[in-house]
Formats: sequence, structure tokens, C-alpha cells
Amino acid sequence: MHYEEGAYRDLGWAKIDVGRPARTGTAEAVYAAGKTPEQVVGALAALREAHPGRVAVATRCDAACEAAVRDAFGDAVLVEAGVCAVGDFPAAESGPLAVVCAGTSDLPVAREAEITARANGLDARLTADVGVAGLHRLLDKLPELREAACVIVVAGMDGALPSVVAGLVSAPVVAVPTSVGYGAAFGGLAPLLTMLNSCSPGVTVVNIDNGFGAAMAAARILGVKAER
Repeated sequence: MHYEEGAYRDLGWAKIDVGRPARTGTAEAVYAAGKTPEQVVGALAALREAHPGRVAVATRCDAACEAAVRDAFGDAVLVEAGVCAVGDFPAAESGPLAVVCAGTSDLPVAREAEITARANGLDARLTADVGVAGLHRLLDKLPELREAACVIVVAGMDGALPSVVAGLVSAPVVAVPTSVGYGAAFGGLAPLLTMLNSCSPGVTVVNIDNGFGAAMAAARILGVKAER
């Protein structure tokens, strides 16, 4: 079924924006937090009906939501790091996009970014556990990072990694502060402020734990068009 650019699907409790890909070039997704599992399933079904050729994604899914999506869609579902993706991922249209993760505690946010990027047609490649406390681990990966067209850097604690990466590569850097850290990290506020005050010019910063937002920013930077 064809949908007009501004179209949405009214489910009674929500209006699912099925026209977003045509308008913006990036895909609509379902934010599952605060929704019932049945609502998440209904929203994903609406996206799949509107765009049967593309994957439908829900982020911030809890265990009950993940179970409901699995029951509803069966083997067509990928579930990881609180993300449920229904349908086949598209062939990569742009990239590579490097997703760099400071520590394994930051990995769920990095995986959210990676999966969202893949759903939007990016060739996303994850490099994990290369934080500044052991800088040699990052330097070992530098040739690969320098091949990337864009780099997402996910870090908590002191949040220093994006500044280091941005000083070593020519690609745009999107920084994601995470809520990982001891008390003085203030639930991600300390790394957020560090990233906003980066001494490496050109670092773009998204909200705390917002892997989804980082991936969508990268999709726009790289000019991916989600309408397929």
C-alpha cells in the first residue's frame, strides 16, 4: 500500500508516522519504554505493513516486551541490547560507520547504535573495549577507524575517548555519553559535559545513553535515504 509523505497510521492510542522515511530520509522507530508489550507489537506491525521491505525497530525494550515481539513475529526478530528488529536488514548503502565503545559496560548503548545504523542502511562496524585507560588498544584499531566515513564514540566514566578519537581521524565524530560510572559521574552528566567541552574540534554530542540518536545523526551525516 502506498502512503503519502505526511501519512500516519492512527492506532487509537498512537499515530504511527509511516511517512517519516519519505520526508526525512531516516526511518521511524518505536521507543518501547513506557509502552505496554502489546502497544510495541502493534506499532511494529503498523511499520511493517507500511514498509514491508524494510526492518522495523523498537528500542529500550524490557524482557516482557522482547517476549511479546518474539511471540508475534517469530524467527523474523533480532533481539539484543534492548532492541527488537523485525525483518531483514537492508544491504548497506553507505559507510563504513565505526561504532567505538570505551568499555564493555558501555556495550548496550553501542549495540543500540550499531543495530539502528544497520537498519538505516549503514555498514556499521563495532569496536569494543578500547577506552583511554589502555590507549594501546585503541591505537591497534586506528587503521580500521581511519577507513570509516563517520565514527560514533560511546563512553562513560570520564568521557575522554571522543576527544582522543577525533584527534586521530578525519571523519565526523558523534559522541555518546553513557550513564556508566561512579557517583561523581552523576548518571552520565560528567561525561556529557566532558564531550561538550572537547578540545578536539568538530565533535557532535548526543544525549546520555542515546545510541539511537547517534545512529540517526550518522545516517544524516552520510546522506542515507531510508525510503526503499
